[in-house]
Amino acid sequence: MTERNSRKYILIVGVLLVAGVFLSFFLGKFSLGPKEVMGILTSPITGGETFWTSQQEQVFWAIRLPRILLACLVGCALASAGCVYQAVFENPMAAPDFLGASSGAAFGAALAIILGGNGVKITAMAFAFSMATILLVYAVGSRAPGNKTVGLVLAGLMISSIAQAGTSFIKLVADQTNELPAITYWLMGSLSSTKTEDLLFAAVVVLLGILPIFGMRWHINVLTIGEQEAETMGVSVGRTRLIALVAATLITAAVVSVSGMIGWVGLVIPHFCRKFTGSNFRWLLPASMLTGALFLLLVDDVSRNLFAVEIPIGILTAMIGAPFFLYLIFKGGRK
Repeated sequence: MTERNSRKYILIVGVLLVAGVFLSFFLGKFSLGPKEVMGILTSPITGGETFWTSQQEQVFWAIRLPRILLACLVGCALASAGCVYQAVFENPMAAPDFLGASSGAAFGAALAIILGGNGVKITAMAFAFSMATILLVYAVGSRAPGNKTVGLVLAGLMISSIAQAGTSFIKLVADQTNELPAITYWLMGSLSSTKTEDLLFAAVVVLLGILPIFGMRWHINVLTIGEQEAETMGVSVGRTRLIALVAATLITAAVVSVSGMIGWVGLVIPHFCRKFTGSNFRWLLPASMLTGALFLLLVDDVSRNLFAVEIPIGILTAMIGAPFFLYLIFKGGRK
């Protein structure tokens, strides 16, 4: 793929994302028109005359804006994390929960729910257990003999299984009237209870993870051509891998803790973007970030407007992602 095509794709997706964000304000059970949206959005700057109701303003600032931004943030984070995992592990099947971030967050959230925690406590415990799981994976994987990358993957699979078993046990002993439905709904992934605090927390942590990844794009790009070649070009393979994995897992833990389990985004989106930008990480990363944000924004719009009862977003991403990934596999096999 040429640099020109990559730039063109990124520009098109960027324009579509801006348009999608603007149109998403009009979608929902409570009506908001373009005039009201523009008026509410610009009123802090212009101080113009109020022609909308206080209820419309409340819906805009407290419900719709945080949810739209969080959908974009979660999609962007999961897609970029998937990009990093696939490049670092040189494995197209690598996904953001490769090192147990998602399973650790699920266990923390389930534990918080049966302990009577509210939204803030659930988010905090999900993030804390997600990071604890990752640290444990690193501690075990770094001491494993042989290839350190393989050791990390095996440690991730083992500790993820333990966390999943713990979550299953919590579901078994949870109260079937209130706690079990809450745990099940969280595990399906949803943005229905989005709060401004969730958005701010996730945004700060994701920014801390995205910045080093973006700054190391060239180094990560070199990793994909082989370790020996990377070393001869002056790239510290071990350090680059470690920083990239820590950053990618950090942003995964942050968004999973506020959105629940949302799969397939980090696996499918980088594959989709490679068809337009190629494997050059310099272009693949920003393309995946924008495409992931647009994808999850559109899926969330469908989840909250398709039926009277909102569909958990994790169900829709699986329904879209799994068939699309099968298509990629079969198409790649024919080639």
